[in-house]
Amino acid sequence: MLLFLILAPIFGAVIVLFIKRSNFVLIRNFSLLWSLILFNSSIYLYLTFDPTTTKFQCTNKIEWLNVANNHFVFGIDGLALLMILLTAFLIPICIMLSWKLKNPLLTKEYVIIFLSLESILNGVFSSLDLLVFYILFEAVLIPMYFLIGVFGSRERKIKASYLLFLYTLFSSIIMFIAILFLYSKFGTTNYLILAMFDLDPFTEKLCWLAFFFSFAVKMPMIPFHVWLPEAHCEAPTAGSILLAGILLKLGGYGFLRFSLVLFPNASAFFTPFVFLLSLVGVIYASVSTLQQVDLKKIIAYSSVSHMGLVTIGIFSNNIQGIIGSVFLMIGHGVTSSALFLAVGLLYDRYGTRVVKYYGGLANTMPLFASCFLLFSMANIGLPITSNFIGEFFCLVACFKINSLIAFLAGFGVVLSAGYSLWLSNRILFGNLKQTSITVFRDLNRKEFALFFPFVFLTFFLGIFPDPIIDIIKSTWLF
Repeated sequence: MLLFLILAPIFGAVIVLFIKRSNFVLIRNFSLLWSLILFNSSIYLYLTFDPTTTKFQCTNKIEWLNVANNHFVFGIDGLALLMILLTAFLIPICIMLSWKLKNPLLTKEYVIIFLSLESILNGVFSSLDLLVFYILFEAVLIPMYFLIGVFGSRERKIKASYLLFLYTLFSSIIMFIAILFLYSKFGTTNYLILAMFDLDPFTEKLCWLAFFFSFAVKMPMIPFHVWLPEAHCEAPTAGSILLAGILLKLGGYGFLRFSLVLFPNASAFFTPFVFLLSLVGVIYASVSTLQQVDLKKIIAYSSVSHMGLVTIGIFSNNIQGIIGSVFLMIGHGVTSSALFLAVGLLYDRYGTRVVKYYGGLANTMPLFASCFLLFSMANIGLPITSNFIGEFFCLVACFKINSLIAFLAGFGVVLSAGYSLWLSNRILFGNLKQTSITVFRDLNRKEFALFFPFVFLTFFLGIFPDPIIDIIKSTWLF
């Protein structure tokens, strides 16, 4: 089943490749059906997963570069399973947005990009070989580059796609050098084998830094965040959903999978440094968010703030921190994607993302306003919503390490409440801005169908977190 989830999206993309470009209705319907089959397959993988063991499951080994002792080795634990589930959930949403393309003749390229991304991401999350992980980790950039550069919404899309590509490529080259060093020293890049070896303290710190820069850019942590607001602003709605929902989680996944396991002593040594950057990120991003006028930039900066809490939870290195960081990644993947979907809907209708042109939508679009308010409240960690569990555990974990850092991180959460309430108030309440927008339409059936899964998961994860927590706990022994 794991190999099916890795290879089937590419197979679906190949089928789409041979469908005539003009038959975009068939392309849409087939790709949506295919992505839903993959989602159901990921659910089956979840149902057959054994949460009572910490061993990797569904392991597969394919010979590759055998003379160099490298193989395609794939397997999943609880962390990888949750990331695969989140990917499989978001891809059908992104494909459904192909119905809104201005040029339907580009539907083929659009769905091929997302099916390819699903295949690559499933490979990234299940890869147990550092070299294969690096190749797939970098391969994510190619479809994202074309998604932003071709399907972006404004003239700066080419600059944004280059910024995304160059930032992440150059930072990952340093990690590649560290992988080559580990291979030269131990003769393998197999993750399970490398986890059993120890490095001398100085070498371990250098390797940790090499991996850190690559993952910090992907998170992104301050000051490596410059590419994110640009990429979000220029990306299409589906690109922003996948960027916020999945791609930002690659950094957190890398810290949990590689940094803490392969370099535990260096991780403990650099924990104060990570805490400092994370605190700056939480507070700086929250303050910066209050100064933005573009709806997408507001949500993009809020993502930087939330990822700061994730890294605080990760490097607290206790059970509460691990649970909180992973749960917050899942919760943020749901709520931030929903907010970008809402902003994309407003932009498609009215052609602007500037806050000052909106107001009073609660009077004219009550269904949309209810959904937007729910996701805004979830974004600030309101109890019984998905983000609350993750933020609570991250702060508890940090408090056990350092109460001052926990207090400052909590202050950042208060700031996030400030900008979320400010944004909701400006958009949903007050007087209608009829000078700029004269015709208002609430959600239709198709749009409500897009929002409903996010509404359901926002409440489900906040009220019934145990299924996710049990999967997370199965990955680590404390």
